[in-house]
Amino acid sequence: MTQLSPPIFECRDVTVRYGHVLALSNVGAVFERGMIHAVVGQNGAGKTTFARVLAGLVRPASGEIKIDGRPLAGGNVRDARRSGVELVHQSFALPPSFTVAEAMQFGAKGGRFFTKKKLEKRWQLHLDALDVKVSTRQRIRDLPVETQQGVEIARALVSDAKLLILDEPTAVLSPEGAEKLFERVRRLKERGVTVILILHKIREVLAIADTVTVLRGGKLVDGPLASNGIDANRLAELIIGPAAARNLNPEAKAALTGTTLLPHTERQADITAAPVLKMRNVSTRPDPEGPALDGITLDIRPGEIIGVAGIEGNGQRTLVRAISALANIVNGEISIDSTNVTDTPLAARRAIGLRVIPFERNVEGLSMTSSLWENWSARSLLQTPLLSTISPSAIRKQCDSALKQWDVRYSDVRQRAGSLSGGNAQKVILSREMDEDACLILAAQPTRGLDIGATSFVWDSMRNARARGCGLLFISSDLDEIFDISDRIIVMLSGRIVAEFRPPYDLAAVGAAMTGVLR
Repeated sequence: MTQLSPPIFECRDVTVRYGHVLALSNVGAVFERGMIHAVVGQNGAGKTTFARVLAGLVRPASGEIKIDGRPLAGGNVRDARRSGVELVHQSFALPPSFTVAEAMQFGAKGGRFFTKKKLEKRWQLHLDALDVKVSTRQRIRDLPVETQQGVEIARALVSDAKLLILDEPTAVLSPEGAEKLFERVRRLKERGVTVILILHKIREVLAIADTVTVLRGGKLVDGPLASNGIDANRLAELIIGPAAARNLNPEAKAALTGTTLLPHTERQADITAAPVLKMRNVSTRPDPEGPALDGITLDIRPGEIIGVAGIEGNGQRTLVRAISALANIVNGEISIDSTNVTDTPLAARRAIGLRVIPFERNVEGLSMTSSLWENWSARSLLQTPLLSTISPSAIRKQCDSALKQWDVRYSDVRQRAGSLSGGNAQKVILSREMDEDACLILAAQPTRGLDIGATSFVWDSMRNARARGCGLLFISSDLDEIFDISDRIIVMLSGRIVAEFRPPYDLAAVGAAMTGVLR
C-alpha cells in the first residue's frame, strides 16, 4: 500500500495574543503540498501574524503546528528553516550596500571562504537557474524593485525550501512586475515548492492561487477553498462580512473585487483658473528619499486630482519633498496659489495653503508617543507667531471637535496616537491637513495598509476637498485606485515625468510607461 505524504502545513487552535489583543484566535488550517495557497483578509485580519507564526517568528500562546508532518514548537526561526520554511517579508531585508553575490552569501551554508570571482560564479548559477536576470556584481540598492524581490526569493530558496511564504509581494510592483512574479511562483510550484501568498487584491488571488483561506478579525472565516469554485463577489463577502458587503458603494466594491466600473469620464478643471501648483523645469540634488528630480514641469488646477503612477523609488518621494521645501532645488521654480515659493520654508508654504498627508503616517505624520491633541496642534502651531500666547485647553477643545467631525474612534484627546488603529490614525492626519484653508493637498499613499472601509473614507475626503476647489497630488502604488479617483495621471520614472494620461485609462499603456517601455 502506498503511504500518502502528510500535508506540508497544518495547524490546530493557534492563538496569538499581543497584550489584551487577540491577533489570532483558535485558527486551524491544512495546506496540501505542491500548491499555491493565498491567505487574504482586511488590514488587521491576522494575515501577517499567521505568516510569522509559520516562519517561527512568533510563538503562539496555544495551539499545535506541524510542518511536513513534523511538530513545530513555534517561535523558533532556526527550527522553522530546518523544516523547510522560508519567509520573504514585504519590506526587503537584504543589505542595500552589498553586491548581489555578497547578499546571497550572507548567512548561507556551504563555507565561508571564497574568492570574489568564485562567489560571483556560485550565485550567478543559482540565480540563472531561477531565471532572475541580474549580475551578481550589481549592488542591491541599484536594482529595480522587482529584481530586488527576485533576489530575495532566490536567497530564500538557497536552503531548498519546501514552503515559501511571500508577504504582500505585489504591493510595490507594477502590473508587469506582478505578472512576472506570478510566472516565477508558477515555476516554483512546478519544482515542487509549496507557496503561500499573503494578498489583499481579489483579482490577484483568483489569477494565481489554487486555494484561498480567509481571515477576519484574527479568526478563520473559511478555507482553504478551491479558488476555481469561488467568485470575486463571494470572496469579498467572506473578507468583509455579509452586512458590510451589502453596504459597499460601487467604487469601494470595485476596488475590493478588482472589477471594472463604467469608464472613468474626465472631470474638466477650470482651465482659466490660476494653477494651485505650478512647477517649471524643477531639478533637485540627489535626495535621501529617492532619485533627484530632473526637469519637472507640472500644473495642478483648482478642483483637480492628479494621480502619480510609477514603481516605488522613481522620484515620487522627492517630488513631495520638493513641493514641501524639504529637497534641495538646484534649478526651476515652484509656485503655490500664484506665489513663488521656490526659496521659502515649509511654514510659509503652509500659510499659503499647502497641506501634506505623508508617506509614512506612523513616522512622518504622527508622533506615536505623543497625545492626539499634540499631534493635531501641529497645524495651528506652525501658523502661530513665535511670541503668541498658546492655550493648550483651547487647542484640546478644537482637536476634540475636529476628531469627532472626522469620525475618529478615540476615548480622550490626551491618549497617545500609538493607541489608534491605522484607519483612525490616518483620520487624525486628514482632520489636520484637509481643513478649509487648504488649496493644495499632497496625498502620499493615503490608503496604504487601510481596510476597505477606511480606504473608502479617504477617497470620499479627497473628492470633497476637490469639490471645495482644492488641487490634489495623489500618489499611490495601487493603479486601480489611481484610475478610479484621478482626473489626470502622470507617470514618474527615474525622477522624470515620462508620460501623461487622461481618461479613459489604458492599464497596459500606463504599465508600459512605468517600466520605460514605449508603446
